[in-house]
Amino acid sequence: MNYPGLEAFGHDPWWLILIKAVAVFAFLLLTVLVAILVERKVLGRMQMRYGPNRVGPFGLLQSLADGVKLALKEGLTPVGADKPIYLLAPVISVIPAIMAFAVIPMGPVVSIFGHHTPLQLTDLPVAVLYVLAVTSIGVYGIVLAGWASGSTYPLLGGLRSSAQVISYEIAMALSFAAVFLYSGTMSTSMIVGSQTHTWYVFLLLPSFVVYVTAMVGETNRAPFDLPEAEGELVGGFHTEYSSLKFAMFMLAEYVNMTTVSALATTMFLGGWHAPWPLSLWDGANTGWWPLIWFVAKVWSFLFFYIWLRATLPRLRYDQFMALGWKVLIPVSLAWIMTVAITKWLRMHGSGPWTTAAINIGFLVLVGVVAATWNIRRRNRSRAVPPAPPPDQGAFPVPPIPSKEKAHVHTA
Repeated sequence: MNYPGLEAFGHDPWWLILIKAVAVFAFLLLTVLVAILVERKVLGRMQMRYGPNRVGPFGLLQSLADGVKLALKEGLTPVGADKPIYLLAPVISVIPAIMAFAVIPMGPVVSIFGHHTPLQLTDLPVAVLYVLAVTSIGVYGIVLAGWASGSTYPLLGGLRSSAQVISYEIAMALSFAAVFLYSGTMSTSMIVGSQTHTWYVFLLLPSFVVYVTAMVGETNRAPFDLPEAEGELVGGFHTEYSSLKFAMFMLAEYVNMTTVSALATTMFLGGWHAPWPLSLWDGANTGWWPLIWFVAKVWSFLFFYIWLRATLPRLRYDQFMALGWKVLIPVSLAWIMTVAITKWLRMHGSGPWTTAAINIGFLVLVGVVAATWNIRRRNRSRAVPPAPPPDQGAFPVPPIPSKEKAHVHTA
């Protein structure tokens, strides 16, 4: 099996690098077009209605029609906007989302026009840190869009987004630390190679749960779509955007969804490795077949995004921040300590049953702590504090009539 390491990169001719870069870009654009259509179709079915079914056969050209419609709309710029930054913000959102996909492994070493090359644009010794750094730049586009619009609601949406991304990026990075401890590397291709026999979703299930929660918050998707909450912020940071500028924000959102889904596939679901029982076939992880497994895993996460949007209501902002700071980060820190202890025991001769018992004990401990905290929270909410004595200098409030008096008056 051709597992590419760091030594497999840096030897491709320029034209092959260009072909792979264009292929990655085309893959992302095509995924966005299909994801928008699939989302509207699946949401329609989950809500017992039809999705798009007018443009093209079975509505398959609806995404293309929406793109043309946005391109032909008039691009408006608010009078009070800071025009250079206002125009630059959508670009800042889109470019980092696409750049992050450069280190995602999509397959093993294959032959392209006689050259043996991995199905990955490039790799780095710190590739995962590169993805975190690049994706964190994208929030600047949202913040600058809200500030440069010269309006109150976009500004509030931009501030919400900055706090949201900072909060959930910490939990996301901590979920990766356990993967680094197990694999011994930060290279994405080598992390995939270390999952040949067992995927990390089975060995590091708490890290996977934390990452899946954090990736939904990182991409501003329901139920964590607080920066663009229509109920209190009209449309959030992109309220004052129209035409292609608005389309670029939508493109950045769906590309970010694809990128974090691909990263979840790489870190926890074995990357391009075939799932069982397909992995029993000798040729399942050779040639171009792994590209199919990789795309299928990415689309399973995209479907999960759509399912969440159709199922869960939007959280309040205080609930959302409490989940990130009071639940995800403490659980991640405790789990990292558990993984480190487990790794140390394995290095000193402990068997797999010992490590399994430690992992089960950690999950039981988290469950007990969560149940205790939930019971205490409910008891506090039931205890109604006594009403304070009325202030003599306060504005007079008439007493609320009792039910008996109301019944007498009604009679």
